[in-house]
Amino acid sequence: MSSKTLDQFLNENLEDLKGKGLYNVIDPLESPNGPVITINGIEMINLSSNNYLGLATDERLKKTADEAIEKFGVGAGAVRTINGTLQLHIELEEVLAKFKKTEAAIAYQSGFMCNMAAISAVMDKNDAILSDELNHASIIDGCRLSRAKIIRFNHSDMEDLRAKAKEAKESGLYNKIMVITDGVFSMDGDIAKLPEIVEIAEEFDLITYVDDAHGSGVLGEGAGTVKHFGLSDKVDFQIGTLSKAIGVVGGYVAGKQNLIDWLKVRSRPFLFSTSLTPADVAASKKAIEILMESTELNERLWENANYLKDGLQKLGFDIGHSETPITPCIVGDEVKTQQFSKRLYEEGVYAKSIVFPTVPRGTGRVRNMPSAAHTKEMLDNAISIYEKVGKELEII
Repeated sequence: MSSKTLDQFLNENLEDLKGKGLYNVIDPLESPNGPVITINGIEMINLSSNNYLGLATDERLKKTADEAIEKFGVGAGAVRTINGTLQLHIELEEVLAKFKKTEAAIAYQSGFMCNMAAISAVMDKNDAILSDELNHASIIDGCRLSRAKIIRFNHSDMEDLRAKAKEAKESGLYNKIMVITDGVFSMDGDIAKLPEIVEIAEEFDLITYVDDAHGSGVLGEGAGTVKHFGLSDKVDFQIGTLSKAIGVVGGYVAGKQNLIDWLKVRSRPFLFSTSLTPADVAASKKAIEILMESTELNERLWENANYLKDGLQKLGFDIGHSETPITPCIVGDEVKTQQFSKRLYEEGVYAKSIVFPTVPRGTGRVRNMPSAAHTKEMLDNAISIYEKVGKELEII
């Protein structure tokens, strides 16, 4: 018999979320996660995927994954430190280091896992972390796990960062101080002020940590936000994901050889979780090689992103201050945001509503993620549906 206390807690809180328009319904796909998807037998233009470059369904990656399964099997069979390190893992990490212009790299099972692994392997209760207030949930959780003192600074506010860095340094309370930021902020699409952050870090001897989940494959001709600013030799930790623009699954940390050597002996997900599958590793390596050989997909992504942004802005939608393909349509009210997303769905556009706690209360939005795989015709159709629904709900 289940706990009455638990049942009461769950039922009351689920009803509360539903009443406030904060309950998220999951829609299983009946098709690959491409530019057009099928849900409940209905085809829709997909504007919710992180598959920026269309690589999740790329024939070259599928073929490479098939070959890896044939040769190495479906699973790695162990953690990396016992005998779960295949030659494929070494090759992927070598390619990642080359891609990121660092001495070395280490691969993990997800981007989320990278932040759980890397922060706590270096920072402890005698240290402090200066963290942007809009950093991703995985950064927040990684900081908590380290037990370091977390000092939040106002979003991309360099004066606030400088003041808090100065105070932390001069207090003499901490052995090490780290500054940590997303490269691209996933809900608004703005880019971290990395040149200023690096300057402040050099002044106060801060460890620099950039989570570039939404920058890798997108900025810096695909190599990411750090490369975009020409700071590859100035950032201690470069975190990336293999699950978004790369189109597969997994994550990595790139940096100096001694950092990677330390993570291999001290980061818990590397030591205690079975390693990435052969197919995922081989497909990820192939994707990165494609990005290193050509900027074609990256250019197409930006062309489509600018086209969609221009179309939505001309209609009068509030798309915020995005500097990347991430294109929010900010509605505000949570219930209306959910309604907007539902009507887009009914008209043939899949664009999920994003509400609290993912974004602050009162800033509900539908977030659009154009990709290199979208055609102009698809984007035109989406824009016309946005116009119809936006006018109907008096958003524009």
